[in-house]
Amino acid sequence: MPPSINRSLIRTLKLPSGEAVPVLGQGTWKMGEDRRRRADEVAALKLGLDLGITLIDTAEMYASGGAEEVVAEAIAGRRDATFLVSKVLPSNASRAGVKRACENSLKRLATDRIDLYLLHWPGSVPLSETVEAFEALKAAGKIRHWGVSNFDTDEMEELVGLDHGGDVQTNQVLYNLSRRGPEFDLAPWCAERGIPLMAYSPVEQGALAHNTRLEVVAARHNATAAQIALAWVMMQDGVIAIPKAGRQEHVRQNAAALSIELTPQDFADLDRAFPPPTRKRGLEMI
Repeated sequence: MPPSINRSLIRTLKLPSGEAVPVLGQGTWKMGEDRRRRADEVAALKLGLDLGITLIDTAEMYASGGAEEVVAEAIAGRRDATFLVSKVLPSNASRAGVKRACENSLKRLATDRIDLYLLHWPGSVPLSETVEAFEALKAAGKIRHWGVSNFDTDEMEELVGLDHGGDVQTNQVLYNLSRRGPEFDLAPWCAERGIPLMAYSPVEQGALAHNTRLEVVAARHNATAAQIALAWVMMQDGVIAIPKAGRQEHVRQNAAALSIELTPQDFADLDRAFPPPTRKRGLEMI
């Protein structure tokens, strides 16, 4: 195992089911779009698994299934050591559509089950129908758990009011230092119910990596601005970060962020630079 990370640093949190998952996962948005990058992407995901970053997030939408195929190559021979997350498009969220989409994802992922299957965002299909379809997939052993993505507080309220809606395991949302809107009501609502948030784009697709205000804090820790942004997300209670890293060096940098312990002074400086919300904001998406 590469010496840049100690597996004991891999922190976990528990899903409502009681299953522990790492607070640092691997995202795959934009993977599988260019065959020339495929070998690097597969190698990056494999290294992440070597380092104990065993949660991998993907979706049928990413590269029209291409990202799932990259994941399949990366996890070949080590499926049981991987916690696999994928997503169904809202256009496929009917009873028949969910079943068909899941089976197609399973083929692309070269596996017999998905550990956590998410509705990618709310759509026009009645939510009750999608939940029924998820429960049927669970009963068939094709998925182990299900959750949602890009759901705001009112949508989560509707969900948990449905039959089996309380079985939701996570809500994957856009959350980082520059997108703190969920802190006003969504994050507390989920925390009260033990439903973790899964933060996509925790470094704002790299935009925070060159932020001068973050660099000031980073200098105290001999770290990069991107590592501080990622460490901040991972230090929030009940939050899983899923940054995408298409190169091995980037994976090592992300993993090293686990060893950063931000101080009260750091948090205060970051709050001044990136103020928390003082009112309700609509949930942002990118």
